[in-house]
Amino acid sequence: MITNEKILSLTERHDYLQHALGDPTSMSNEAFVKISKEYSELTPVVEAAIELRDARNECFDLAEMMSAGDDPEMKAMALEEMLELKDKIPAMEKKLSIILMPKDVADERPAILEIRAGTGGDEAALFAGDLYRMYEQYAHYKGWKFEAMSHSSADVGGFKEVVVSIKGTGVFACFKFESGVHRVQRVPSTESSGRIHTSAATVAVMPEPEEVDIVIKAEDLRIDTMRASGSGGQHVNTTDSAVRIVHIPTGIMVVSSEKSQHRNREIAMQEIRARLYQHERDKVESEYSASRKDQVGSGDRSERIRTYNFPQGRVTDHRINLTLHKLDQVLAGEGLGEIIDALINEDQALKLASMEDGL
Repeated sequence: MITNEKILSLTERHDYLQHALGDPTSMSNEAFVKISKEYSELTPVVEAAIELRDARNECFDLAEMMSAGDDPEMKAMALEEMLELKDKIPAMEKKLSIILMPKDVADERPAILEIRAGTGGDEAALFAGDLYRMYEQYAHYKGWKFEAMSHSSADVGGFKEVVVSIKGTGVFACFKFESGVHRVQRVPSTESSGRIHTSAATVAVMPEPEEVDIVIKAEDLRIDTMRASGSGGQHVNTTDSAVRIVHIPTGIMVVSSEKSQHRNREIAMQEIRARLYQHERDKVESEYSASRKDQVGSGDRSERIRTYNFPQGRVTDHRINLTLHKLDQVLAGEGLGEIIDALINEDQALKLASMEDGL
């Protein structure tokens, strides 16, 4: 439970910051930026805290009115108002607890999304294409920029693999629970007997780091150029344009094989930064997860997280046992938001429970 003392300390800190910002000439630009950032982050916290404090105070005043007054009608009105407030206070406390929860520093970042066809041959590649379009539409609904950085198309359609950059505020917070194995169950168009096939695609989502987050030494990289594979005939790429970058200390390797060698180097460096940043995050997360058994997902791309069943028109997220009978809306991107919101809510609930347990 968030005490009134905690609320008082929050409001006092907010008042101090507001007063300091009123005289910017008394501090350096660096200090001003730092205080401004803290003030803007603390403002919604204090607003929620004041709302809770005022509701508690009003409940106390109404209780006193009931005990001191003699008018039965006034007592009845006070009781009704107090009961209404008491019903609202738990939601206010939860709202403030969520705001006070330690933030994932990467939540507001853009993200790099990787989709790779898994088991299932041509069907897996087609399904990877379905996932690509689902995420593209979801990003469109959110107003984010969705751009393929590199891709390897399959002959039947879809992708063997595709790497995407998604730009916008809060991208990683929404996409981070998508990492893992996505399974599809449907009857392929080439299946004459109507037998249902199961295929899979793997998804990995990494926050896109800022330049200051990751420092890469030139001597830690091995950069190779090689012949890019083409589609055959007159379209085959005959230049050494593909770029492979290996980060020697970790063994992390990235390959980009678009048409321009210069662009391939940019893409590969962008992806290697994201992979190294995620590598560091994974080390911290594994230590944290060891002390918290319950979690929505580890982000491990080997973990089966969701099944898309076409014959029954349903999508099931196995981590939270959520089933929606609206496969078309989910694949169209619009319905995906319902699953993502449920995953975020479950993650918040688990973190709140951990905080209450003193973890």
